[in-house]
Amino acid sequence: MPRFSIVVPSHGVAGRLSQALDSVLAQSFGDFELIPVCDAPDAPAADVVAGYAERDSRVTPVHSPPSAGLAGARNTGLKAAVGGHVLFLDGDDVLVPGALAALDARMSAVGDVDVLYFEHERTPWWEGEPTNPAAPLLARTPEGAFSPGRAPQLTGVTLPAWSALYRRAFLTEQGLAFPGDHFTDVGFGGLVALRAERVAALRAVVVRHLLRRQGNRLGLPGEHHAELLDQTELVLTRAAEQDLPADRMKPLFEQLFAAVLKTAAHPRRLTSGRRSFFRRAGALYGRHRPAGYRAPGGSVGVQHRLLASGSYAAFRTLRAAHRTASRAAALLPRPRGLRTRLRYAAALRLPLDRNLVVYCAYWGRGYACNPAAIHAKARLLAPQLRSVFLVEPEAVGSLPRGVEHAVIGSRKYWQVLARAKYLVNNANFADAVVKRRGSVHLQTQHGTPLKTMGADQATYPVVAAATGSFAKLLARVDRWDYNLTSNRHSTEMWERAFPSAHETLEYGYPRNDVYCTASAEDVARVRKELGVPDGKKALLYAPTHRDYATAFETGLDLAEFCEAIGDDYVVLLRAHYFYDQGASRGGGRIIDVTGHRSSEDVCLAADALITDYSSIMFDYANLDRPIVAYADDWDVYRETRGVYFDLMELPPGRIARTPEELAAVFRDGSWADETATSLRAAFRERFCQFDDGRAAERVVRRVLLGEPPESIPPVIPLAERVPAPAATLVRS
Repeated sequence: MPRFSIVVPSHGVAGRLSQALDSVLAQSFGDFELIPVCDAPDAPAADVVAGYAERDSRVTPVHSPPSAGLAGARNTGLKAAVGGHVLFLDGDDVLVPGALAALDARMSAVGDVDVLYFEHERTPWWEGEPTNPAAPLLARTPEGAFSPGRAPQLTGVTLPAWSALYRRAFLTEQGLAFPGDHFTDVGFGGLVALRAERVAALRAVVVRHLLRRQGNRLGLPGEHHAELLDQTELVLTRAAEQDLPADRMKPLFEQLFAAVLKTAAHPRRLTSGRRSFFRRAGALYGRHRPAGYRAPGGSVGVQHRLLASGSYAAFRTLRAAHRTASRAAALLPRPRGLRTRLRYAAALRLPLDRNLVVYCAYWGRGYACNPAAIHAKARLLAPQLRSVFLVEPEAVGSLPRGVEHAVIGSRKYWQVLARAKYLVNNANFADAVVKRRGSVHLQTQHGTPLKTMGADQATYPVVAAATGSFAKLLARVDRWDYNLTSNRHSTEMWERAFPSAHETLEYGYPRNDVYCTASAEDVARVRKELGVPDGKKALLYAPTHRDYATAFETGLDLAEFCEAIGDDYVVLLRAHYFYDQGASRGGGRIIDVTGHRSSEDVCLAADALITDYSSIMFDYANLDRPIVAYADDWDVYRETRGVYFDLMELPPGRIARTPEELAAVFRDGSWADETATSLRAAFRERFCQFDDGRAAERVVRRVLLGEPPESIPPVIPLAERVPAPAATLVRS
């Protein structure tokens, strides 16, 4: 009996079906059967599946007629399954690498549970950051196996069927199958959660779901939306029959009717029959409303009360007013909304919370850079402080466990900004943020400046146009109390670029601490995570942003470059974060690490760096590993962007101006010869002055704990530091 049975309905997704099947067959864990469900023997999907079945005996296709829909296809696959556990995967989804091994390991750790819930990513079809909607839900679950009553928020109705692994005997014994067709995940997920006795969670992404350009079929207009009420009634009826405890009934009721109200208020979904939908929903609401249930506050609570009373006319008027207000609000910047202004102004009148620290990195892109490193150290040295990270909605799913956050623009966002004693950022907070008396703003920066910054950009038209108002920029700078630098060069340039009364802290960059504290085991772990083959030299290619370019462009053909330098190398491609759109540009010997959260991890994995004018060269120099500058458009970049020093005169290592020259320095070994080593040593003397592995400690002690400057640990001299070892290079 195989460990897993993986059921893949293929109706209408023949064009992407190969990706789904390949993602399963490429798994490192091979104890599974793969059951593609085709709608007919002569359908396009059947042709695709037939080839896989011929090549791999684990592929056992079955057929389900189109009239049976998605629910029928899944049920057919479930009947054919013989594995111990069943995983449902839609034909346009993929398993992430290592998914089955992770599931197997988790099941071995928690025992034979009925259901194992896990995270999934929703990836935009063209551009945008992937989201992880299951992560916040699963973050609050117990560590090991548990009964559903210990996690009442895990009702099953908000997660798709492919966000869980099911024990096949449990489904069979309970007679569980997919009901109906449309909204079948709601019914199936709810019934499974009601019947399960022992469940667990895996807080890792297993399935990657590719969103369609045309959107989810459940969001399209049509009469099929009435089936949402069928599934709602089915689940609530079963819950009542088994006398579900009140603490579980409330979240189940609220989650189901949140979906119902969303549909009722959406005129494009219900093109007709909106009144009858509302009346039936109201009847269900009244029949299954838990005893003593209190509707939520705000406008949602008003909708609940109108639904309970059957007041469709009032409900329609309310939704129309909300849509009008939303359209009007969309025309204004978020900080300028009247309601936001009033709430923020009220919060500003409250006392500062002296134990509250607010962090933000890269305008809310996630848990990264110097703010993340300071946050981590503060949890060790100052556990009494409450820390809140500000992130965009798309970044919530990528936050490490235990990191409290606030979504930018939310009520909590403005509340913590108004009350926090300490505010830490590597960019700048919104213009509307008020610098309160007694608050402390720390600017950590996110790089050493080669290119001009701040006020120095004013004389470069292309850059100045993108920067906007320099008066507003300097107003943001005036909020700083401290500005962090990693070398004396930065100290001088920041004073020019950001003239203000703040104090400069020459403490080093906390994000670079790891370059002095990481071990050989850490390096090996990161290389394995990134997929660097054993024994290969990894070259990190990290070009910077061009202000005169509109998209990620490079004059270097990486495939040709790899061919020219031989089989001993692989290339780690990390484009500038402006171009991180979640789409892979790699393949073969090119590993795209643009979307990897930690640039520090990527640097640890690399045996050498190839960059143009990116500030990553200053950080990477702390590792004392070879750096090659690929300066194919230096003259254009210097004239357009403006620079603080001539990189060609003070390079971190060898310089190449053409693809042929770049390949040559790796073929003849000059990338790591004595000349390159000498250039790197001079570069490190100038730009690695304060990065000694204790920067985060210094910042926490001085800024957050208020220790006097004389008690702060001194910087360890450069000659006494021991950088993290490279994987394939031996340092003298």
